[in-house]
Amino acid sequence: MKLSKSFVKTLRAAPKDETARSAQYLIRAGYVHKEMAGLYDFLPLGLRVIENIKTIIREELNNIGCEEVQLTALQNPEPWQKTNRFDDQEVDIWFKTELSSGGELGLAPTHEEPITNLMRTYIESYKDLPVYAYQFQTKFRNELRAKSGILRTREFLMKDLYSFSSDEESHEIFYHKVEEAYKKIYDRLGLGDCTFETFASGGIFAKFSHEFQTILDVGEDTIYFNEDKSIVLNEEVLLPEVLDELGVKKEELKSAHAAEVGNIFTLKDKYSKPLSLEFTDKDGKRKTVFMGCYGIGVSRVMGVIAEKYADEKGLVWPENIAPYQVYLIAIGEKAEKIAKEIESKNPEAVLYDDRDARPGEKFKDAELIGLPRRIVISDKTLETNSAEVLDRKTGKTTPVSIEEI
Repeated sequence: MKLSKSFVKTLRAAPKDETARSAQYLIRAGYVHKEMAGLYDFLPLGLRVIENIKTIIREELNNIGCEEVQLTALQNPEPWQKTNRFDDQEVDIWFKTELSSGGELGLAPTHEEPITNLMRTYIESYKDLPVYAYQFQTKFRNELRAKSGILRTREFLMKDLYSFSSDEESHEIFYHKVEEAYKKIYDRLGLGDCTFETFASGGIFAKFSHEFQTILDVGEDTIYFNEDKSIVLNEEVLLPEVLDELGVKKEELKSAHAAEVGNIFTLKDKYSKPLSLEFTDKDGKRKTVFMGCYGIGVSRVMGVIAEKYADEKGLVWPENIAPYQVYLIAIGEKAEKIAKEIESKNPEAVLYDDRDARPGEKFKDAELIGLPRRIVISDKTLETNSAEVLDRKTGKTTPVSIEEI
C-alpha cells in the first residue's frame, strides 16, 4: 500500500473532548474518525486491524466446531416481548424506531432472543443437538455515558456465540472448550500475559459467570487476585461467602484496574423456555434446550490493545493484528526504486510512505501509526547494501541486508 494513494492523513491533534489516550492516537493516526460521542467510523487502517482480530477469533471458534451466521440488526419485538426484554423498564438501553407502515422495531443490543427463536426452525430432535452458532454483528446500546473512545460506545462490533445443548453435562463440556479457546485468542492478540478469567456475578443463570479482564490503568472495573493469579474475582463478587467457597481471604488479595474483553454465561433455559425451544429426546419426551452465550467486544478489544501498548510517541501494534507489518521509508532516488519493488512484491505487508514529505515527518508518522517495524532505505545505507530496521516495540535499530529485506 502506498501512503500517497490513501485519502487518510495523520492529524497533529485529536478532538478536544477526547480524553482517552488510545482514542487520541487512533484518531490522529487515521485508524478511526469520530462522528460524535460514542460513535466512530473505522478507516482503512482501523478496518484492517478489526479484520485481523476477527480472523483470530474465527479460527479459534471454528476449531471447536462453531458455525458462523449473520443475524439482522433490526429486531422484531415479538421474541423480546416473550422474555419481557423489549420493555424499556426492564432493558433501558434500547434504540427503537417506528415503521412508516406502523409498528415499532428495535436495534439489537444483543441477540439471545432472535437466535433462540431462529433455532426453533432447525432444532426438533436430540439428533439436531448440539448447535454452536456465532456472528460478528454491530450492537446498539443507548449508554448513558459513552466514554474512553472505542472502549465504551453506543454502536460497536461484537462477536457473540450461542450454544444449544441437550443437557447441562454436554453444555459444561463445551463451556470449558470456549474457556480454552478464549485463552488462545487473547494469547494470539498479544494480551495473554495480562488477561485473566475472573469470577463474576452469575445473576439468575448460575452462581458464577466468567469474564475475561485485561489489566489496564484506565479500566472501568476492579479485579482482585491472589499471588499467583490462580484466583481472580470481580469486585462485585468480593463477598465473604464467595471468598470462603474459593478458600481465600480478602487480605491475601491484591487489586488492579481492568477492562472487560470477554464474557461467558450459562443461560440454562432463560430464553429457550419462554420461546419454546424444545427437542424430543431418545425416549420420545419433549425437553427444553440448555443454552449458553459467549461474547467478545471486537472493537473494544482493539481499543484495549491500543491503550495497553501505546507509548509517548504513538501506537504499538502486536504483529498478529497490525494493519501492515512494515512502515517503509526511502530517502534518495536509488532507495525509492528499491522501495517500490519491495512494496509491489509485498502489498499486504508493507505500508510505503512515498509522500512528498520530509524524512522527519515520515519518522514521526511511523511512530504514531505504530506498525511493528520501520524500514529506512537511503542512499547512505545502500553504500553497505543494507537498510535500517527499527523494532517499534523495543526501539532497537538493526542494519539488515537488502536481500534479507
